[in-house]
Amino acid sequence: MMAALDRLSLIQWLSPAFPTGGFAYSHGLEQAMSEGLRDADAVAGWVADVLDRGGGWTDAVILSLTLRGREASDLADLARAMAGSAERLAETMDQGRAFAATVSALEGTRVAAHPLPVAVGLAARRLDLPAPEIIGHYLHGFAGNLISAATRFLPLGQAQAQRALAGLHPLIARTAARAAMAGPEALETGCFGADLAAMRHETLDVRIFRT
Repeated sequence: MMAALDRLSLIQWLSPAFPTGGFAYSHGLEQAMSEGLRDADAVAGWVADVLDRGGGWTDAVILSLTLRGREASDLADLARAMAGSAERLAETMDQGRAFAATVSALEGTRVAAHPLPVAVGLAARRLDLPAPEIIGHYLHGFAGNLISAATRFLPLGQAQAQRALAGLHPLIARTAARAAMAGPEALETGCFGADLAAMRHETLDVRIFRT
């Protein structure tokens, strides 16, 4: 029963309805779409790369290290250092503050404001759930937010969007399992196109999303 209740808490925290403001961020995807990324397969491929080699992967490792009891302030420094642009830094800091404030108000306990994966990890330490499951839910929320951004920006139907997200499930599960065992030396990225898109997005004239 306790694990079931903890799982429901985790689902609530990482739901699109939880007020972290995740709907306002596209992680640079808006810029990529404005430059020609225009269909469901291309969007899914872009999100897959970010999960496997970009911000999704580094968030997963930092979340995993937080769950395993590493010093939160050190991990927060790492999370800020791994942000490849001013927009990416704002994204993780703004959402982390909103997440911490809402969980603190919801549960009557203080969760410190840190970058989002650290804040989620600190709150989730008390959950009776395996790390791969917690990380998997986090990555699913991350991917779902990006697919939702594409749905709002492109002529992309809901069924297409849901198929794209479902197609990412195996990668999400593999990435969560890999991150659950990863150490700090695994904090590396190779998703330069997404990083450059996030940088260019800072000067995009007309924007729907903050990043």
